Amino acid sequence: MLRQRTIKTLVRTTGVGLHSGHRVTLCMRPAPPDTGVVFRRIDLDPPIDIRASAERVTDTRMASTLTAGDDEAAGRIKVATVEHLMSAVAGLGVDNLFIDVTAEEIPILDGSAGSFVYLLQSAGIVEQAAPKRFIRVKRPVEVRDGDKWARLEPHFGFRLTFSIDFGHPAIDATAQRVEVDFASTSFVREVARARTFGFMQDVEFLRAHGLARGGSMGNAIVMDEYRVLNDEGLRSRDEFVKHKILDAIGDLYLVGRPLLAAYVAHKSGHALNNQLLRALLADESAWEVVSFSERTLAPRRYALDWALAS
Repeated sequence: MLRQRTIKTLVRTTGVGLHSGHRVTLCMRPAPPDTGVVFRRIDLDPPIDIRASAERVTDTRMASTLTAGDDEAAGRIKVATVEHLMSAVAGLGVDNLFIDVTAEEIPILDGSAGSFVYLLQSAGIVEQAAPKRFIRVKRPVEVRDGDKWARLEPHFGFRLTFSIDFGHPAIDATAQRVEVDFASTSFVREVARARTFGFMQDVEFLRAHGLARGGSMGNAIVMDEYRVLNDEGLRSRDEFVKHKILDAIGDLYLVGRPLLAAYVAHKSGHALNNQLLRALLADESAWEVVSFSERTLAPRRYALDWALAS
């Protein structure tokens, strides 16, 4: 049987929120089978749980933000910028996890998923006595917004294809399209270290709207009108588009289970990714929940020993 997974022991870190600028301590703890990923605001009295769910995404300005509920009071309780951590959780195949935070935003750390991967691997990952359940896409689902679009298609595994078009000299000089098939590609080695990026000319506007207050060249790729300003440059020639893949993995994992699907997108972002999940869930004929009684029956990514696959 292909089993669910959690971490062996708790692990914690401290950092600042990219948009809030608030200092926050984050602690990840093991969770029982069928828990899913649950954020807990332990700075509140009593603490409030916020389940990672496509339906709980209420703000997608520059990040994916979850709220505790639909009523006015619960709607004010949120946890923001969850996508990098969710990407690491998805990339390492963790199904069940408690995430305690002391503020309303997940720490940005180095601007990628790499630090979260390190923390999860340090805690250790263990299998649980329950079948791993997937959402298998049965027919294509697509959403569009002008020239931006995102689509999920049937695929026995998990593959993502993303293209970008920013019209900026520093980005134009890099790879603009990437396909990542996790049957043959390592999330940890090929995707996890791609950092978020932004433009110096946008900083004042963002900060005036309560965003990017914790941003710096230590946690983002920063560009002026012509070039990358970070002294160390890019980590890879396709780092910009790879980060869009990283974000999409985190956004898509908010569906609550790993997907068996191919994701194809052009210029998509957090808002369109969430609309895609909602469109999928709204059409019950387009998906089903499946598990695998034998590991060898699963897609190659999951049939392999996970320590080697990741």
